[in-house]
Amino acid sequence: MESSGDLTAAGAQDEVVSLLSELIRINTSNPTHPERPAAEFVAEKLAEVGIESQILEAAPGRASTIARIEGSDPSRPPLLIHGHLDVVPADASEWTVDPFAGEVKDDYVWGRGAVDMKDMDAMVLALVRQWARTGQRPPRDIVLAFVSDEEAGGRIGAHWLVDHHPDLFADCTEAISEVGGYSVSLNDQARAYMIQTAEKGIEWFRLKAVGAPGHGSMLHDDNAVTRLAEAVSRVGRHEWPLVITDTVRATIEGLSAATGIDLDVDDPDKWLPLLGPAARMIGATIRNTTNPTMLQAGYKANVIPGLAEATIDARFLPGQQDELLRTLDELIGPGVTRETIVSDIAVETTFDGALVDAMSAALKAEDPAAVPLPYLMSGGTDAKSFSLLGMRCFGFSPLLLPPDLNFAALFHGIDERVPVEGLKFGVRVLDRFLNSC
Repeated sequence: MESSGDLTAAGAQDEVVSLLSELIRINTSNPTHPERPAAEFVAEKLAEVGIESQILEAAPGRASTIARIEGSDPSRPPLLIHGHLDVVPADASEWTVDPFAGEVKDDYVWGRGAVDMKDMDAMVLALVRQWARTGQRPPRDIVLAFVSDEEAGGRIGAHWLVDHHPDLFADCTEAISEVGGYSVSLNDQARAYMIQTAEKGIEWFRLKAVGAPGHGSMLHDDNAVTRLAEAVSRVGRHEWPLVITDTVRATIEGLSAATGIDLDVDDPDKWLPLLGPAARMIGATIRNTTNPTMLQAGYKANVIPGLAEATIDARFLPGQQDELLRTLDELIGPGVTRETIVSDIAVETTFDGALVDAMSAALKAEDPAAVPLPYLMSGGTDAKSFSLLGMRCFGFSPLLLPPDLNFAALFHGIDERVPVEGLKFGVRVLDRFLNSC
């Protein structure tokens, strides 16, 4: 006989695909398309089953939806589940499907946001809707935050909420969100499930070089473009040293135990290949990184401009921010200035406690081959904002993935998609987890 929990998960599984498709069809490309329509969609879906919510705008159209699910034990601190509603832009000419159609094809849901991160938004929305229909209550209160602006650093999203409405989250001690709990096939007997316990910090900055403008046909040794290009090349080609954080060490120790291979954490060439498609993401978490992403200078082929600019995406490991900035200023050299666009902290917590135990148990109940492992993510999430309120933040958006799927490449990539069965697996795991944590 099915338990009430089994029936709840089954009902949510029936709905999660359609909810995700509908969310994808709401174009929330940041910064050109505001999140308000998606925030209203979420609020309407909650209201349909009697869950009250509020929509808050940090700027016109840049909206977040906040709700609270009452648990059976009000003495326990609530858990925050946060997910962003915005996505990065997509060029339809590069895709094999319409990136904003939410098409279901070949057992996948396709579209911008399918993995980053409307999949988790849909899983949570489907689950709490089914709870409301059946009268099920989780053990503790759950605060839901479907937020704006994560893809631009959260300044008019999670950061704004933390600064202006901290009371909505003040009693939350822990939080879960994106880019964690996904499977990585290690061998025929074991699948690692990477639970995010840390993430790099962000330094997005603009380099500016000033020179003397002039005619492109003449000798010119005060060229802003040349000076900038040299600085960008030094920054982009710098070989940052290997730094093994506590989180990465824990990842490799767990990987060694799961595979039975004696692994040296200081020899990534030996252990990174064991992680398959996840190696690219995790390989970026053993050193700081500085990638040039934008260049701007000039307005005519025969005119030497007086100003040249470049944008750099720099990410630093926990504890490495000062070292990153010191080294950058040495690399940039004279005649080029550095201007901060976005600066945000690295976050890190330990892989222990009742919440981690509940995640691990839920994964193993749905997949006996599961090996939960902590990991440090190369990108950033709204955990940076919510950690400022004292929460322990984890990436836990569980997905069972095909062994050959290059999941990391789908983030901000072309033909972003998520397997239908992976979504249903995620709903089941979340149901178990949230009813035991």
